[in-house]
Amino acid sequence: MKGSFFDTNVVVYLLSGDSAKADVVEQALSQGGTISVQVLNEVANVSRRKMQWSWKETNTFLSLLRSLLTVDPITVEVHDTGLRLAERYGIPVYDAMIAASALHAGCDTLLSEDFQHGLVLKEGLRISNPFL
Repeated sequence: MKGSFFDTNVVVYLLSGDSAKADVVEQALSQGGTISVQVLNEVANVSRRKMQWSWKETNTFLSLLRSLLTVDPITVEVHDTGLRLAERYGIPVYDAMIAASALHAGCDTLLSEDFQHGLVLKEGLRISNPFL
């Protein structure tokens, strides 16, 4: 497997005023990794709705993410895997889609605050909260 997948809730700390968490994310991003189109969509939503960024600021930040990380598409196969994960583990559908994207990308670690830290899905994905 090929490394870390970044959940939206980790990436958005780059937009926040929490410099300690932003530094942790920057360090993790320097190692490379993967996100999905879902993450890009969610980051765009946060930057526009919560941060009140302009379209230019939003697009600049999204371009930066795309230059630093591999971006994988959301496919029907990812969707189907996500539904199975949601049912098997009782996790919310959108979180399950993130985990499914990580699995389909071949990642072994999902950096997220939305799951139990240290949880290992039987499919081979380890959840890590980078802020602990």
